[in-house]
Amino acid sequence: MNSDFRNYCDNNIVIMDGAMGTMLYSKGVYINRCYEELNLSNGALVKEIHQEYISHGASVIETNTFGANKYKLFQFGIADKMEEINRAGVKIAREAAMGKAFVAGSIGPLGIRIEPWGKTSVQEAEEAFSQQAKVLLDEGVDLIILETFFDLNEIHQAINAVKKLTDKPIIASMTINEDGNALYGTTPDVFTAKLDEWGADFIGLNCSVGPKTMYDALEKMRTLTKKKLVVQPNAGLPRIVDGRTIYLCNPEYFGEYAKRFISLGIRILGGCCGTSPEHIKWLKNAARAFDPGIHHVNSESEIELQAEIHTPENITVIEKERKSVFARRLFVEKAFVVSCELTPPKGCDASKIIAAARELKAAGIDAINIPDGPRASARMSPMALAILIENQVRIETILHYCCRDRNILGIQSDLLGAYAVGLRNILCITGDPPKVGNYPEATAVFDIDAIGLTNVVKRLNHGLDLGGNPIGSPTGLCIGVGANPGAIDLDLEIKRFEWKVKAGAEFAMTQPVFDSQLLKNFLERISHVKIPVLAGIWPLTSLKNAEFMNNEVPGASVPKEILDRMRSQTTLEGQRMEGINIARESLQAVKPLVEGVQISVPFGRAETVLKVLEAL
Repeated sequence: MNSDFRNYCDNNIVIMDGAMGTMLYSKGVYINRCYEELNLSNGALVKEIHQEYISHGASVIETNTFGANKYKLFQFGIADKMEEINRAGVKIAREAAMGKAFVAGSIGPLGIRIEPWGKTSVQEAEEAFSQQAKVLLDEGVDLIILETFFDLNEIHQAINAVKKLTDKPIIASMTINEDGNALYGTTPDVFTAKLDEWGADFIGLNCSVGPKTMYDALEKMRTLTKKKLVVQPNAGLPRIVDGRTIYLCNPEYFGEYAKRFISLGIRILGGCCGTSPEHIKWLKNAARAFDPGIHHVNSESEIELQAEIHTPENITVIEKERKSVFARRLFVEKAFVVSCELTPPKGCDASKIIAAARELKAAGIDAINIPDGPRASARMSPMALAILIENQVRIETILHYCCRDRNILGIQSDLLGAYAVGLRNILCITGDPPKVGNYPEATAVFDIDAIGLTNVVKRLNHGLDLGGNPIGSPTGLCIGVGANPGAIDLDLEIKRFEWKVKAGAEFAMTQPVFDSQLLKNFLERISHVKIPVLAGIWPLTSLKNAEFMNNEVPGASVPKEILDRMRSQTTLEGQRMEGINIARESLQAVKPLVEGVQISVPFGRAETVLKVLEAL
């Protein structure tokens, strides 16, 4: 190529290549292989595919480096070969191009959740993108393409990383659902404006859907930015035929849509999953029918930037004290609050739990705390139990909500539904993995962890969905998180707690506290980000219960002196009373340190808790 990519785009319709993965698959490379590693083990095959695309009309080929970041390569045990794989990817593409095509350095998502949805920080994400981009740029790519991103926050870090390294062109490409929105629900008006604002030179759509859905989305996008748009559809949606994945959108249909894209003003076209050199040939044929200097749909003066970006900063937040009676007691009245934990039943009869809740309400406690599948057990839905208690007992609940069993879309739906039926307090937890429970073979989801979940709730409280789109009236959930003062890796626990507070946590509940000094040390460590803390109190019912807590309950630790005290009692009744005495002592010791307590109710027996509360 005799000119740089920007100049070339100003004067030509640009044809990019199609799928690399689909072509490798069609040539017998199984999908469980790391396709990027083929740059080292079978570079000739990768080069052959590049050359096929060029011979069929592609003026841009992408390096076979889409997943060549340290996180994805780690899954194959070859993270240490990240630089080598990326260098080889550029070298192979350059040899194939022979000056006949531009070489775009391909960078895809990291394959992990980053904050606010996961524990990987935005700084760590940017560093990972920077590591890959630097190798691609050092090896001489003409441009960088950031493609198949569904998280707007993640592509932001990728753009930041590349812009700090180079002024070469950046294509920033999102992937969308059949509804035309990004996979987190972010609408085209939001992500188009943001990609423009963050400095992408070209804004695109690729993967996931076929030409029709992308056409509809691009109709909206072209009114929202002056940047050139890029389109790389799939060859329709995949179908399984005789055990093989087949894309049914034929090249002729693909070429027909290319004409429509060009008539819409799109000047950079290519293909994604399911497309082949034949599909690219039909794109090239369609481009030949158009004079790029004539068929502009909108002049700059006709393009109106109309995307309104909704952020937490410009939407009023419901004040904490107005969220719930529990929140008012905690934040406004500054009362010492008491919550009691009632575990959902294993069956569908909640009558005993509801009866216990009535006893506890009569004793003056502030809220009923309802765990979600503790120790990965299958029990009645905690949300259903919370609704039953609030409706029948007329006392507020604090609903535990864990990430183990739901994907991120189900999480948002549940939270909106919980608020709609009147639940106002939520405790965001990651959840115990299935392997510690009764169904160790059950599938865990963990799309996000407690930090990401806290961010989700905070966004809903600001009137925004996962994609940053307005939902109308905001929710008003009082956000709690868990904490473990006795964590083995306390530094990590403190770091995660800081992230939770940053994400929007308003109060915390701890694991059961049997050693007040551990709690005191923890509170000192978090004093710089301190939010109200409710210390966990667990009335031990027997020596076996104490040993079980110490050895089999994640996050719980019973000191030796407590075990010795329980062991000194020779009868079950004596052990139960000793457990109550220990709980009373714990309550008295922690009361000056915290803003409240959450007391577990062993076997749903409210009378045990009432004896503990006598210590107040």
